[in-house]
Amino acid sequence: MTQDRPLWQVIATELREKIASGELPPGARLPSRPEIKRRYNVSDGVANRVAQALIHEGLAEARSGSGTYVRGHREPQQMMRAWYRSTPFSVPAEPKRHETSWEYSSHTLQAPDDVRRRLLMPEPHGDEEDAVRTEYVIKADGVPVELRTSYEPLCLTCGTPIVLPEDGLLAGRGLAERMLSIGIVIDNWTEKVSARIGTTEECQALQQPPGSVMMTIRRTHYAQERPVETSDIVLPAERFLLVYGGRMPSPDGDEHHGDH
Repeated sequence: MTQDRPLWQVIATELREKIASGELPPGARLPSRPEIKRRYNVSDGVANRVAQALIHEGLAEARSGSGTYVRGHREPQQMMRAWYRSTPFSVPAEPKRHETSWEYSSHTLQAPDDVRRRLLMPEPHGDEEDAVRTEYVIKADGVPVELRTSYEPLCLTCGTPIVLPEDGLLAGRGLAERMLSIGIVIDNWTEKVSARIGTTEECQALQQPPGSVMMTIRRTHYAQERPVETSDIVLPAERFLLVYGGRMPSPDGDEHHGDH
């Protein structure tokens, strides 16, 4: 074994090549840390670095109490982006319909500075709480696929039945229908899409290897140019392909919002 590189890199490369060639197919168990120590005559630290490297690269996954296994390749699922859908996401290209569920937690707070700018909120008054924050973990078939943090100005919904997005008669009906019930017609939305390495907490919540790349979406809904809600959305980049589209205006100038 060459000494030009650290031993853990040499061993990781050997295993990486076996994964690429199919000698170690998806689901195959990788050599355990004790096996790596015996086979290559290396220390605990070196054996640990090998497993950590393959996990960080997304080539392997650790299963508690079982070992480390080769990860299978997943074709990205298409996720349609449309403001009028009541469900958080959809995968229309697949014949199977996914069962969507979500966990959430809502509370009032004073909106952070960046949220105030996005919602065009005035300067805060002392410690006054002026926004509702809702945190979501969205699941498909029981598997976490998306994290979302939503903010709504409290001045719009305070004293109404929809002040908490997931409670009351319109719980789970979607932002557009909730706002319409109090006379606010959402007629526009914007999304800013980017990518970054996920935080430790995000990777754990979405059951992804540490260091996984996440797509981030900053989404804002408008009613006659007034922002009425803004969200920060995080989802695993390898799992989804974002699809955007819309209907062209009709000849008479009216724009139709049908399914894409």
